[in-house]
Amino acid sequence: MKHPKMQYTYVGVDSHKDSHTAVFIDCFFEKLGEITFENLPSGFGDFFIAAEQFLMDGTVFLFGLEDTSVYGRTLLTFLRRNGQQVKHVNSLLVARERKNKNITLKTDAVDAECAARVLLSKFGELPDANPEEMHWLLRSLVARRAALVRQNVAAKNMLHSLLTQHYPNYRSFFENIDCHTSLAFYAKYPSPQLLEGTTVEELTAFLEIHSLKYFGLNKAKEILDTLQDTAVPFQEIRDGIVQSNVTQVKRNMEEIAQLDERLESFLEHFDCPLLSMAGIDTVSAAQILSCIGDIRKFPTPAKLARYAGIAPVTYASGKTDLQFANQRGNRELNSLFFNLALRLTMTAGPKRKVMNSFFYDYYHRKRAEGKTKRQAMKCVQRRLVNIIWTMLYNNEEYVNPPKYNVPSQDKV
Repeated sequence: MKHPKMQYTYVGVDSHKDSHTAVFIDCFFEKLGEITFENLPSGFGDFFIAAEQFLMDGTVFLFGLEDTSVYGRTLLTFLRRNGQQVKHVNSLLVARERKNKNITLKTDAVDAECAARVLLSKFGELPDANPEEMHWLLRSLVARRAALVRQNVAAKNMLHSLLTQHYPNYRSFFENIDCHTSLAFYAKYPSPQLLEGTTVEELTAFLEIHSLKYFGLNKAKEILDTLQDTAVPFQEIRDGIVQSNVTQVKRNMEEIAQLDERLESFLEHFDCPLLSMAGIDTVSAAQILSCIGDIRKFPTPAKLARYAGIAPVTYASGKTDLQFANQRGNRELNSLFFNLALRLTMTAGPKRKVMNSFFYDYYHRKRAEGKTKRQAMKCVQRRLVNIIWTMLYNNEEYVNPPKYNVPSQDKV
């Protein structure tokens, strides 16, 4: 009777933007050959035909892909469509295998062979590679939104630095630099020199139109009364830079709003119960789902906690048994759980209304037990993992606890 590992010819694939390299080994770790082929769907069929020469008698191919979400995604889709078994080989395991073999060179062929060796040695442990089309699309939307937010922050920071030179007291004009009225004002009047000859009545009419009469005569007088001569050589070039930044901020905000609408619409296809929890909005729900992917990958909450880097790391040797905070795991997901835990344990408003009474009480109970703020917050994160895992795994909505106000003498 054959051992299960003898039923396969193992193929490790190192993926890149322009080409892939595949290395074939048998169940005894002996290299059978390698093929480098273009990363084009039109060439995958030829690769599959060429690979037949390395297929051992009485075996089938078992592929191991290090990259299944970017450059190797098209190949993964092709292989699965043609009925091939594909496993996801973690890049850290590939790097560790290369180190264990004491290989100083790093080439595509070496990485592919290391992926094949990991595929064989950890035959029963590696997860099946799954394109997860919907989660991949959600991840792309979330990544695009995050990129726009970063660009917008950079553009607003640049706008702040420029306006400091033009309007030293610009912060008193409008509460937010990116509000509709503020952007309209700085687009038309990027520097005080352009306000010369503008009457109070004209500026009042301009502000009323763009603020829907929220700003009017008083704001117009405040702006005109505090103007200072800040003109410098080539002022028109500086004005153009301000207007360019304003245009960029407007475009970014418009596209972010459009992406938020797309996220809200796309989330309906997931039948997502996360939105039932107060404190999780559309963007937060999309970010959590995109990081987790298919919840069925995590059969227990403990596995999700380890993936997010929330579960502690145990170091035991002899009589020593210590636990440390996990600095690995998915740091983005870890950050999402931390921010959510922060929101759910905070109070808001002048009456200090508790956002979530269950987590608020849980946090302060842990503090009373002698835990530090950081340790207590970690406990909240771990409890959140259990609840969110249950919600996603069983498709159950969250029942929000009743809210109450914190007495003024209590300390948060």
